[in-house]
Formats: sequence, structure tokens, C-alpha cells
Amino acid sequence: MRVLVAEDHRVLARTIATGLRREAMAVDIARTGDAAERMCLLTAYDVLILDRDLPVMSGDEVCRRLRELTDPPRILLLTAAGEVTDRVYGLTALGADDYLPKPFDFAELVARVRALSRRTPAVSSPVLRHGGVTLDQARHEATVEGRLLDLTPKEFAVLHLLLEAGGAPVPHDVIVRTLWDENLDPRTSAVRATVSRLRGKLGDPGLISADTGRGYRLCD
Repeated sequence: MRVLVAEDHRVLARTIATGLRREAMAVDIARTGDAAERMCLLTAYDVLILDRDLPVMSGDEVCRRLRELTDPPRILLLTAAGEVTDRVYGLTALGADDYLPKPFDFAELVARVRALSRRTPAVSSPVLRHGGVTLDQARHEATVEGRLLDLTPKEFAVLHLLLEAGGAPVPHDVIVRTLWDENLDPRTSAVRATVSRLRGKLGDPGLISADTGRGYRLCD
């Protein structure tokens, strides 16, 4: 899942981004409204966490402009304006998909972001299967031949991406763009190391094949 955090408070933006990355989300940060709009036009974000009070261009204006796109990201307004009238205005007049007042509980923010991502048209079945591998998105559990796997969030996310492909190869750059943020050097071994650990936990290195020049895929 790819998320953009549009927040001008540096500490809060960094804290949100760090927490979401620990949940295996790829997170970028925009500190002004015009930057947030520009980044959304260049990158297909699943969810935009948008502060209403941004410099240069307000979050309200960003929300209005993005709603004119054919396929905009899901927008979660994160703001200190928490009155009922503020929420109604954000959800109706601005067209936001969700609204969370500050201060907030981080666990609730994660739950809301995940819920928004499930509303996208391209969402897959809640339970994915390929061969003896099963992944339950709702329970956040994965098994192989009935054996529960102890996966890190990033390993779970890579397995999810491979299962969604249904045995077709997933290119290295697609994995990087989807599961890592813009700060990762695509030449690093992060993907290869994660796949290597995942192979070990699956118990059969042959379950994931590295097709030269094409990417990684699940084998039957």
C-alpha cells in the first residue's frame, strides 16, 4: 500500500510515516498543499492523509482539486478541527473519504488507512490462495500447508503482492514502488533480502522463483 502524508508539522509527519512504515506501508511526505497535489498527480497513492491547515495551498483546496481526478486517492482528513460541523463539511462539501480529528490514537489511524485501502476498486479477495499458501487479509495471517507463518509486516506485504499476481512474475521495480517509499534506492538489496527471508519461512526455497529480468513469482 502506498500512502502520502501531507502534514507541515515535521515531527508529526515523521512520526506518522515511521509508524506506517512499520506496518509495511510505503510512505512519502509532503509539507505543503501544492507539493501534495503535485505528488498525487505523479504517483498513484492508495491513501492520502491530509492536514487541512497546510501552507501555500490549503488541505481543503487540495481535497477539492483531487476530487476532480478520474481516479483520486482515498483521502483521510487529519485535523485539529474536530467539531461535528467540521466533520460534516469535510465529508460532504470537500468530498473526503474519512475524517480523524487531532489528537488521535495511532492504532485508529492505521485501522482507518487500511479500511480506506480496502474500498478501492482493485481490492482483491480477503483470502488469497496459491498452491499450499494461504493469506487471510482480515486476520492478517498467512499459512503454508496449514502451518501458521511468523512474518514481519514487510514479508507479509511481499507475499500478499505475489499472491495477488496469481503465479505471474512481479517485477522488482513494481515491488519497490508498491511496498517501499521514494527514499529507497532501487539498486539496494532490500527486496532480495526480504524475499530470501520469506523463502526460509515458507520452508521451501522453490516456492518463490526469481525469473531473470522479469521479477519474482510464486510456483505451483
